Amino acid sequence: MLKTRTKKLNDCNSKQGTVVYWMSREQRVNDNWALLVAQQMAIERKEPLVVAFCIVNRFLNAGLRQFDFMLKGLKESSLLLKEKNIPFILLRGLPYEKIPKFINKIDASVLVTDFDPLKIKKEWKEKILPQLTIPFYEVDSHNIIPVWVTSNKQEFGAYTIRPKIKKILPDFLTDFPELKNHPFSPQYKEEEVDWDRLLKLLPVDKSIAPVSWIKPGETAAKEILLDFVAKKLMRYNTERNDPNKNCQSNLSPYLHFGQISSQRIAFEISRLPFPKEITDPFLEELIVRKELSDNYCYYCVEYDNFNGLPAWAKKSLNEHRADKRDYLYSVSDFENASTHDPLWNAAQIEMV
Repeated sequence: MLKTRTKKLNDCNSKQGTVVYWMSREQRVNDNWALLVAQQMAIERKEPLVVAFCIVNRFLNAGLRQFDFMLKGLKESSLLLKEKNIPFILLRGLPYEKIPKFINKIDASVLVTDFDPLKIKKEWKEKILPQLTIPFYEVDSHNIIPVWVTSNKQEFGAYTIRPKIKKILPDFLTDFPELKNHPFSPQYKEEEVDWDRLLKLLPVDKSIAPVSWIKPGETAAKEILLDFVAKKLMRYNTERNDPNKNCQSNLSPYLHFGQISSQRIAFEISRLPFPKEITDPFLEELIVRKELSDNYCYYCVEYDNFNGLPAWAKKSLNEHRADKRDYLYSVSDFENASTHDPLWNAAQIEMV
């Protein structure tokens, strides 16, 4: 199963030395296939294992709220890794500059990283590849079924990808093996990270304060999942679209930052003694809809612009380009909830 999830990105041969897991999309220690693959490789070679994470300033215009949530999650991950005899190394700068330098510094033997379909992550990997003389692997830990296994093409929609997922889902919706206490001690000593100081020094927009109603990290993610199952899942199908019912799972930020695995969520919910009409609507969103989005970004080169839209959408938009609009707004108007519609304004303010 690990081989199915893993792609080798170059033809380099391995050598003796530390195995490096470049953590990026999957920011967790437990239920992380990429970390498990890296550890398996390290144990087979009888080598140490190191986890490296690269902080990129102003990544996709993220602000204080996003960095606060991410860094607090990473702090917990670093402590969990330490318990497993695995150092956590925090690098700052562009990955295609910092990762190769780190690889050379510790004379690493293998590099493993997370699968990510986004252009910016693909570009980072493409720039790293020519600088490596060791094997470079990526592992899909985000999707329950690896994106390249589900389909070899861009799917038209949920109705085309759903049967493909359901056909092989039982083979992939399994429990995870446990990360071992790593038997080979690292030669590289990790530096203590001053997490609070790091957050203060990051050159990011600090106008939006960090969230206080939800806690970041793997432990908190598991608690949120348990709370959802106990209090909301039974009502999810009928009340999820009513903002007054507080029936959403609140797992999205944890999934976004990779602090919990969608496979873990689906595995636990699928084992519940609930009828399918209770669990299936949530699993449809978590598996079919979520993995459809990765399929789209992976196979559609222009997923982020007009050309990536389906033909019917382009046709409709082009036909109505010249339609008269009763109201025209700038980006700033939308951002500041300054439209004519008080309901839309309220929704925008609530979202912010």
